[in-house]
Amino acid sequence: MGEYGFSVPFRDVGLRGEMHSAAYITYAEEALGRFWAAREPQPSDPAFSVSKVGCHLHRGLHFNDAVTTSVRVSKIGGKTAGFAVLMYRGEELVAEAEIVWSACDGQSGEPVPLPEELRDWLYQYLD
Repeated sequence: MGEYGFSVPFRDVGLRGEMHSAAYITYAEEALGRFWAAREPQPSDPAFSVSKVGCHLHRGLHFNDAVTTSVRVSKIGGKTAGFAVLMYRGEELVAEAEIVWSACDGQSGEPVPLPEELRDWLYQYLD
């Protein structure tokens, strides 16, 4: 679970022939969305807002490179969940994105604790 593949499209490649840096975040968020969609929503689920995004690039991706992503839970806090999205070209790790979601009330936007059943589900994927 948590694996997703894509090929780098021409639109995401800059003048130097490497994928635009912002595209790494876009693909990381898409992979995280697919990971999250595999979970059955629960009535107790909070809304989430992104509170941190970062990316460490090891090697540049180029047009038509085949990329596989792997999503892992990197941390579980009282009101936050952190995710690591690893991007591979073949066996080579090319990028690591970090995305942290903060749980909040859907109406007020105020921070709320992660429900216990959600924490249990996240712990299955804790790296």
